[in-house]
Amino acid sequence: MSTGTTLEAGEAAEAAIPELVIISGMSGAGRSTAAKCLEDLGWFVVDNLPPALIPTMVELGARSQGNVARIAVVVDVRGRQFFDALRESLADLDAKQVTRRIVFLESSDEALVRRFESVRRPHPLQGDGRIVDGIAAERDLLRELRGDADLVIDTSSLNVHELRAKMDAQFAGDEEPELRATVMSFGYKYGLPVDSDLVVDCRFLPNPHWVPELRPFTGLNDEVSGYVFNQPGAKEFLDRYTELLQLIAAGYRREGKRYVTIAVGCTGGKHRSVAMSEKLAARLASEGVETVVVHRDMGRE
Repeated sequence: MSTGTTLEAGEAAEAAIPELVIISGMSGAGRSTAAKCLEDLGWFVVDNLPPALIPTMVELGARSQGNVARIAVVVDVRGRQFFDALRESLADLDAKQVTRRIVFLESSDEALVRRFESVRRPHPLQGDGRIVDGIAAERDLLRELRGDADLVIDTSSLNVHELRAKMDAQFAGDEEPELRATVMSFGYKYGLPVDSDLVVDCRFLPNPHWVPELRPFTGLNDEVSGYVFNQPGAKEFLDRYTELLQLIAAGYRREGKRYVTIAVGCTGGKHRSVAMSEKLAARLASEGVETVVVHRDMGRE
């Protein structure tokens, strides 16, 4: 027995199933900003849709005769019942071979507390407790979904414009490349990026910080970059790691992974990691990988 929104077999064969992106993550981590970015890129965006209605939305999009080719759904999972409904909806989509991606917005506890306090609003799950209690409850509830995400974006140190730039880099354009990469420089003294897939350690190279005439500059400076890559092992490391990435990228493509974040670290995230990130990104771009470079900690000292 079929419902009014269920596609019949013949109709399903002719209908163009829309591309689907599910946006979820921590409250206060930027879900609304990510959704607005996709809306600006021409996606049909539905905010706070009950998870059980996601398959219905996809079916209605398929009936639109191509007018709704890309759907983004913001899912606000605030309870176990909603999470169970989302899991059932994802299983339904997979059974119908619907191509879907999950974007998960992450942020540190400290950043989330600051954001909630700045707007003087309680966390939706804190109840009679503190903001941190609500954050802990939500993080525990979303742990499985985060593990299933195709793209995790850590917004702890991102402003609105930087988050939009990341979304643009991943979703702008009519044709998607096979693999998209974010190369992010960072400083170990500020902590590892939580959304990194691969981590590169450049601390084996001499630090330009100890060269007085180079200390004020960053790895974007030609003299600093020249200093870094004139050190023994620097060019060889770049060459061999690029070869390793070619092997990894081939595996990612086979497994259907579309996004990778490569975190390149040095002590402060100012000199060595910045220079190496720029060179590594250029290598990837020359091989057809759409690449965006982010210098997380540059200018933070």
